[in-house]
Amino acid sequence: MAVKSDIEIAQAATLKPIQEIAEKLGIPSGDLIPFGHDKAKISADFIARNGKGKDGKLILVTAVSPTPAGEGKTTTTVGLGDAMNLIGKDALICLREPSLGPCFGMKGGAAGGGYAQVVPMTDINLHFTGDFHAIGAANNLLAALIDNHMHWENQLNIDPRRVTWRRVVDMNDRALRSITSGLGGYTNGVVREAGFDITVASEIMAIFCLATDLKDLEDRLGNIVLGYTRDNDPVTVRELNAHGAMTALLRDALQPNLVQTMENNPCLMHGGPFANIAHGCNSVMATATGLKLADYVITEAGFGADLGAEKFFNIKCRKAGLSPDAVVLVATIKALKMQGGVAKDDLGSENLEALQKGCINLERHMRNLAKFGVPVVVAVNRYTADTDAEVEIVRKFCEQFGVRAINCTHWADGGKGTTELAEHVAELCDGGSAQFRTLYGDDTSLWDKTATIAREIYGADDIIADKKVRAQFAQFEQEGYDKYPICMAKTQYSFSTDPNLLGAPSGHVVPIREIRLAAGAEFIVVICGAVMTMPGLPRVPAANAIRVNDEGRIEGLF
Repeated sequence: MAVKSDIEIAQAATLKPIQEIAEKLGIPSGDLIPFGHDKAKISADFIARNGKGKDGKLILVTAVSPTPAGEGKTTTTVGLGDAMNLIGKDALICLREPSLGPCFGMKGGAAGGGYAQVVPMTDINLHFTGDFHAIGAANNLLAALIDNHMHWENQLNIDPRRVTWRRVVDMNDRALRSITSGLGGYTNGVVREAGFDITVASEIMAIFCLATDLKDLEDRLGNIVLGYTRDNDPVTVRELNAHGAMTALLRDALQPNLVQTMENNPCLMHGGPFANIAHGCNSVMATATGLKLADYVITEAGFGADLGAEKFFNIKCRKAGLSPDAVVLVATIKALKMQGGVAKDDLGSENLEALQKGCINLERHMRNLAKFGVPVVVAVNRYTADTDAEVEIVRKFCEQFGVRAINCTHWADGGKGTTELAEHVAELCDGGSAQFRTLYGDDTSLWDKTATIAREIYGADDIIADKKVRAQFAQFEQEGYDKYPICMAKTQYSFSTDPNLLGAPSGHVVPIREIRLAAGAEFIVVICGAVMTMPGLPRVPAANAIRVNDEGRIEGLF
């Protein structure tokens, strides 16, 4: 029998009216802003009224280093949420919204997979409630206001050569990485070099996901440093008086989105920064709201634990005062075999030797997570081709480190395939063994914070940077940004900056190409190696397979 695609499974799901899903959480229908029958925003008034009371337990889902074979982090998050509700726990899922870039590029959507998905899958992956469009509009409004200010009297004395603000578009478009704007004569503005990032890499997205309410959002927007004067003094958005209009564009988007799983359990889906170039977590507002609505909140952080989990702990938890109770580390047999040197086309065959070798990647992630003081369980996201012998190798390997590895079949079986994991996660949360700590203190220098991440998480000997970058570190400290955490922008495929160096490399150095100030988000972006803040499309984009059939239904999304 042919295996159904993710989109076929999702389109066959029976959805409940979103009001019924809201009732499970105690949200009155009057506090919903519906987008059709099956998705809605939760009003800011409701969130403000429910800001008191005891928080539920917080569970992070992360993964081993990503490979083309796939890991299924979102799929596991959804499956675990369904499983916890199935065993009688009051559980809520908090996810990121998908970006159109991966949907039409190489990675695909971000609604889970198989029988562990959030729905409506096509709506979620394509436009959803318009949050990303609002973020892009706010970002590009600022860009337009900057250029307009320089075109007229330029009272703030902004140096066109020192404008740091870039435009964004929610698409992989390498042709826009570097542009020259203002061509065509005086009436078209000031000629300068500029460029685009993908929307999910923008500081607006980071601010959106770290803001605690509308006032905090406006304050953070005002704090953005957009560039420098001819005297090299920073210029803020507040000085340009742009933060009010930007807030107006983001007001409605800031309200978290409510959707459901295929088993009709609630999911808050809000915000979506990439973890390889941003901080990779859903919004603080969604997570904080979820903790007031459920006993257990399951959220995810992007890519492998060296990126997503590190930033979740060191940035999101630090800034929002969150204290996670358990971590689920997702691994697949295929991914670990690939880490052990098996080519993608050969992953369907049993290879115990390569699997054992590839477990070194899993080990590094387990050791790294232990440094944050939160108990860990490994979820083996099982494929149909995986053998019992392969699963047993992973189980025994993890056992050496005092960590359980649990076989999970949520892709094929939904929540009932992951009840063992759900029981163990609940035990870890309720056991109270978590002693959460960040990797570095606020008072550590920016350079040393970066070096700590490289040494402790990436297994590097050191970091390197040229004189210009070192001077930038010093300047940011002199300007008062020395307490900020570090947001690493690095390839997701390796602990090193070489995407082809798999396993658990050590003894390497991490080259820092550039650093950027995100004063509104309150972190420093450190760009390493060749990573791009505007990705490109692959040779054969996923967009080529996406179409609308004769019945008006979308096909080809995955």
